[in-house]
Amino acid sequence: MTKINASDAALKVIESWGVKNIYGLPGGSFDSTMNALHNRKDTINYIQVRHEEVGALAAVGEAKITGKIGVTFGSAGPGAVHLLNGLYDAQYDHVPLLALVGQVPTATMNTSYFQEMNENPMFADVSVYNRTVMTAAQLPGVVDEAIRQAYAKRGVAVITIPKDLGWEPIEDDYVSTASLYQKPLLPTPDPAQVAEAWDILASAKHPLLYIGTGARGARAEILALSKLLHAPIMSSALGKGIVPDSDPAYMGSAGRVASKPGVEVAQGADAVLMLGTDMPFQAYFIAPDAKYIQVDIDGTKFGRRHHVDLAMLADAKQVMQALLSVGHQLPETGWYRAALRNKQNWADWIASKETDPTTPLRVEPVFKAINDAATADAIFQVDVGNVTINGMRFLRIDDQQRFTTSGWYATMGYALPAAIGAQAEFPKRQVWSISGDGGYAMVMQDILTQVKYRMPIINVILTNESLGFIEAEQDDTKQPHSGVDLIDADYGTAAQALGATGFEVHNLDELHAAFSGAAEATGPVVIDVKISDLRPLPVEQLVLDPEVQDPEAVRAFVAKYAAEDLIPFRKLLAEEEN
Repeated sequence: MTKINASDAALKVIESWGVKNIYGLPGGSFDSTMNALHNRKDTINYIQVRHEEVGALAAVGEAKITGKIGVTFGSAGPGAVHLLNGLYDAQYDHVPLLALVGQVPTATMNTSYFQEMNENPMFADVSVYNRTVMTAAQLPGVVDEAIRQAYAKRGVAVITIPKDLGWEPIEDDYVSTASLYQKPLLPTPDPAQVAEAWDILASAKHPLLYIGTGARGARAEILALSKLLHAPIMSSALGKGIVPDSDPAYMGSAGRVASKPGVEVAQGADAVLMLGTDMPFQAYFIAPDAKYIQVDIDGTKFGRRHHVDLAMLADAKQVMQALLSVGHQLPETGWYRAALRNKQNWADWIASKETDPTTPLRVEPVFKAINDAATADAIFQVDVGNVTINGMRFLRIDDQQRFTTSGWYATMGYALPAAIGAQAEFPKRQVWSISGDGGYAMVMQDILTQVKYRMPIINVILTNESLGFIEAEQDDTKQPHSGVDLIDADYGTAAQALGATGFEVHNLDELHAAFSGAAEATGPVVIDVKISDLRPLPVEQLVLDPEVQDPEAVRAFVAKYAAEDLIPFRKLLAEEEN
């Protein structure tokens, strides 16, 4: 029988599951795996990052786009600890991830050896599977089981590998179970519950569809049900792009990352069909007295966020198909017409700001430039903070474009690493990272990774010299600004020194020139745009309606945010329903 080193056998299993890329940074405890990566360089692609957190987030970024498992690694001690932010992002957003973690040799374990630490407890909370390999022969089998568990439970699997075991020769006879893997059968809807759900929605005056990642792949059904009910559509942040942003019935999201029509429609709904989302802010933005239908494949989520009138343990797509089969066309309502007018009013307001020449620039001209330059299948990896608000509001995700962010865990520094993962998996697709200056500065060293692998990622930095999202929270709680100010830096110029194409943008002319230059570049591009520190319009606390709000407060709000053209939804609804 042929012999093979245990680490090579482990990589063969990983390859059998369709993994093309592994992200990480070598360490002394990981020598055998690095040797195996060298041996198998023709069949698996190793991406050397400059920080293990970047490697973990790159694997997450790949997994969120593909739906397939991402793989990352870190060496014993600090390398392992650095993985945690990426692993928690995967856990919170329910994507499959495999983390390979180095450990000191077995003979020196439990002796207080250099860089030795008890790693299993550290990963216990973040993982669905967490094991230390005990013999070389079991390594490929443990890897196989870890991947099965990561897929089955949509989470993180961690394998700790003592340094010496990977070098040991074992029989090359392990047969991977990858070919046997089948996606689980999703629960089908109960016909009686489908009929009850239709009755609730059909009798509602103000119905609303709210979709999350559980509705991915059901674009046609969502749009058809929206038209059948004449119900506007909203999504969680992670659900952005499931239906096109350009669809007139799509209102955006709720919470601080919301659009104006999203917040107002959510507050006015009297029946809400929640489809595959566990969006954590439901109780704060969904009308408290609305009839509430929750559809999920995980029954533990029922009632977690909001009271539930009808809980349906079923696949979201199948529920919509069933509703379409039992339902009939409902007449158009004033509610629906008002929602569409509100969406158009919001779009017109955004368009009115897209050519604003004010300096520092508003963000709307920047996102117009991005939208105009984006290809039909572009991938947008968007960071955390005000940039999330702006990305949710102003990026037009249509056609086959994709949008991801660190949705639930919300770790700063997500975008640049996630873009590396997306570009590694899809080298021919256009990939963007969009960051604030706070998040970008945390991971900017890995522009070197993009340069090394000649990744044509377009990195846009919105530099406002502030942790703006936190600054707004301090304003809302009447605190002094503390710890939120950032010094400026020329990130485009710095990127040039690292080997990328870089631009500094201060006005509209420089913005247009930078995007023209980016289109001609052959490697990574960094566009550093100096923007205003004006807070994004706080749609969760609008002060626009002098008939029901203090007129002086309305004047101050409108002047601060240049919101004079925004029409209160209450007024539109009254016009359409009377």
